[in-house]
Amino acid sequence: MKRATSRVTFGGFGVLEKKFIRVYTKFKLHFYRETFARFQNREASLTTVESFAMEAIYALGNPTVRQFAEFMGISSSNAAYKTASLVRKGYLIKERSKTDAREYHLVPTQKYLDYYNVSADYVHIVMERIKKRFSAEDVTKIEEVLSVMSEELMSEVPL
Repeated sequence: MKRATSRVTFGGFGVLEKKFIRVYTKFKLHFYRETFARFQNREASLTTVESFAMEAIYALGNPTVRQFAEFMGISSSNAAYKTASLVRKGYLIKERSKTDAREYHLVPTQKYLDYYNVSADYVHIVMERIKKRFSAEDVTKIEEVLSVMSEELMSEVPL
């Protein structure tokens, strides 16, 4: 059996793709390292799937259980089960909808925001470094590129 190399080469990708994947991977690895360091002496209370679920809920901006289920492509009962676990663990609360008393919105708690800020804090640090390293015109261009990517080129992921 052939042994896999320790470095992913992203064969077939162009330079732009490789550079983007490298930046994206560095953000992920920083988050993983910081998260592991925080939980070094105690068991992490969020499973990997629950972490993904919380990231989606946060990004969707307080969705209903139904909206969360539709976005994730899972059944409403599966979504209800996942969110109930997150409520029990203190990462999520359910707020009754002001427009439809039968619906509840999923709202991340401060406990989750403290967890999430591990990633957001590093993004802020890198953005401050960008502002120092590049001209105001370059920063404006980076902002424009990111806006176009988010709003036009990633239409499969509506936020």
